[in-house]
Amino acid sequence: MSAAPHKIPVSTLVVIHTPDLKVLLLERADHPGFWQSVTGSQDEGESLADTALREVEEETGIDARRYRLEAWNLRNVYEIYPVWRHRYAPGVTHNTEHVFGLEVPHELAVKVAPREHLSSQWLPWEKAAERVFSWSNRKAILMLPERKRARE
Repeated sequence: MSAAPHKIPVSTLVVIHTPDLKVLLLERADHPGFWQSVTGSQDEGESLADTALREVEEETGIDARRYRLEAWNLRNVYEIYPVWRHRYAPGVTHNTEHVFGLEVPHELAVKVAPREHLSSQWLPWEKAAERVFSWSNRKAILMLPERKRARE
């Protein structure tokens, strides 16, 4: 049996939200109390949009192709937490995250992937920004009102 391939240090962050800016958060199974938006690493040969679509489906059961997935043209580079570095090739310490937004018409039912998440919740954007553990996730959620105004 061969070892699992190393993760690619390129990922997507997908902020799933309703028109009134309720944001879906997921609680990590490997770190209870750590809440986040959908996030995941790019697979070999996969476009960033395809990564975002796949991760939404895997982590929530939501078919993102039915809704408006928008690349925000925002990249964040951050240091990978030491506890998760073993998933990457030796010497890899930083990840480049590409941010997407996914607007859904209302709070949708979510089917979490039990190996990845314990639970989900929809929160007003301000509360969601306070709840997430990642600075880049917080930054993206805080951008929602301005992005909504720009689209109107």
